Amino acid sequence: MITLEDVIRPSQRNLFSQLKKLYEGNTVACEGKFLLVKGEAPVLLVAHLDTVHRERAKTICFSENGNILMSPEGIGGDDRCGVYGLVRAWERSDKKPWLLFTCDEERGAGGAKAFVQWYGVKKLPMELENIKCIVELDRKGKQDAVYYDCYNQEFEDYISSKGFQTDYGTFSDISLIAPAMGVAAVNLSAGYYNQHSQHEYINRSQLEAVIEKVGEIIEETSGENFPRYEYLEQEHGYYVPSDVPWKYKDLYNRLLDYCYPEEIEEYRWAYGDEVLKPLYEHVSGRSYSSPRGSGGKGRGANERTGANSKISKAAPDALVRTGPLL
Repeated sequence: MITLEDVIRPSQRNLFSQLKKLYEGNTVACEGKFLLVKGEAPVLLVAHLDTVHRERAKTICFSENGNILMSPEGIGGDDRCGVYGLVRAWERSDKKPWLLFTCDEERGAGGAKAFVQWYGVKKLPMELENIKCIVELDRKGKQDAVYYDCYNQEFEDYISSKGFQTDYGTFSDISLIAPAMGVAAVNLSAGYYNQHSQHEYINRSQLEAVIEKVGEIIEETSGENFPRYEYLEQEHGYYVPSDVPWKYKDLYNRLLDYCYPEEIEEYRWAYGDEVLKPLYEHVSGRSYSSPRGSGGKGRGANERTGANSKISKAAPDALVRTGPLL
């Protein structure tokens, strides 16, 4: 059985070779790009083999109980935790999942791009067409779930039922893979913290807890009634968190034309969901019933830089008494 330490120490090239040997006879390999391990359960698990650290983790330091791991060279939990998670989930499953190990995610996602290219020209097994969802383990923390531009509320609800909480992210391999395959995808926490720094550490018990949840997902995807979750994109690429009540989702979505999610969340935390209506009417200059998008107000997610986006400097009238939050 491969241990977490076994996965942490090798270089990307050596780890690729070790995994290829481990799954010998059951892989599709694009050398230096990706390693696909064929499975039976209709779920694809994804992790990347590279880290940002210049040196391998030659020295691993442990907390007294062995739960916390660090290294002076950088422990490389991003994403060796994910690699270990895939291997362990595969070992524990009766019906094996598909595994995808990619290279160079931290350097432009070359492995994911190669996989997408091969998938597009049908150089990969036809059985991939049966995949019902994609799960990546490449996220900090213990219970985050990031969907990027994928907006499938039913899929998010399913993942949330496993105890994960919707969060935001900029990019990972599934940002390319999910739309190419047309399958909904999520990036889950893998128990590492302070990624991309020498202070990075791994919480072993949190990683194991996530692996257990992934095992449940693998088992359930094989059920006859488990749906195929399609990759759907939200209008404008905006994303509304799952804990926003339905009656406020449209308001929240409209606010994303003017505010960053973190700004909205600060107001929700302080005042509750009722603040969304006065906040929208203040930053947009219109009543909530007005049509969306007229007057050139519908800006993209990377263009929220006008005066209205700075809600910390112009709190709505209902909030002025307590002052700005941000």
